[in-house]
Amino acid sequence: MSEKLRGKVAVVTGSGRGIGRAMALKLASEGARLVLNDLDDAPAAAVREEIIALGGEAVACCGNVAAADFADRLIAAATGAFGGLDILINNAGYTWDNVIQKTTDEQWHAMLDVHLTAPFRILRAAQPVIRELSRTDAAAGRRTVRKVVNISSVAGVFGNAGQANYSAAKAGIMGLTMTLAKEWGRLNTTVNCVAYGLIRTRMTEVTGSADAAIQVEGREIKVGVNPGLMAMLERSIPLGRAGTPEEAAGAAYLFCIPESDYVSGQTVLCTGGLTGI
Repeated sequence: MSEKLRGKVAVVTGSGRGIGRAMALKLASEGARLVLNDLDDAPAAAVREEIIALGGEAVACCGNVAAADFADRLIAAATGAFGGLDILINNAGYTWDNVIQKTTDEQWHAMLDVHLTAPFRILRAAQPVIRELSRTDAAAGRRTVRKVVNISSVAGVFGNAGQANYSAAKAGIMGLTMTLAKEWGRLNTTVNCVAYGLIRTRMTEVTGSADAAIQVEGREIKVGVNPGLMAMLERSIPLGRAGTPEEAAGAAYLFCIPESDYVSGQTVLCTGGLTGI
């Protein structure tokens, strides 16, 4: 492991699978101590074991990020296990698509809850901790830059048919990012955002079945992309392919390292060159 994030305490929501898992492993490989999260215990435990095998440290705080009491529990897990908080990545989420005339109130609120309200609550819970850590640093005459990375989507930047709920939430997280960059600059904390394009995860797996689905809090959510549609989507990307979870994690990692200490309030597109959908 290198020393770039040695000793940093990093919280990554939705880190049991896909992009979040890749983020956690990347940060751990650079020396960060991880607080992992997933809806289910088993995926988070598996990632924890991977990190321990790397020689790193990790704990898990499982549960639904959209639950009203979750944010306080997550931040307490970081301070309780490692005594601090240096990096916070709001990554957890999923899609539940429909055209607007068929979108139910439940679908609308589910997307806003997980992609916007949950990050808001987590950041609200983190603020007193970051404020006190910043004061302690100032009293000791040291300057520590802390990092927040929020995750958006090209759907939030450009809109996407069939995703009014998801697009609205992902646009909202960019507004929250810019606002907190202004509020938290005095705390030596940068707040940035990554908007992903087509990344290969279980949500976008190529499938010939219309029955592919995942379970989220008792809901059956259809996932997967028809092979023909996937091929068409990949042709629209200048790099000619979907991204990998590791490539997606790399974009978030850029905002976590010291080289980005003077970058804040920004949204970077991780899309393989795609500039619209």
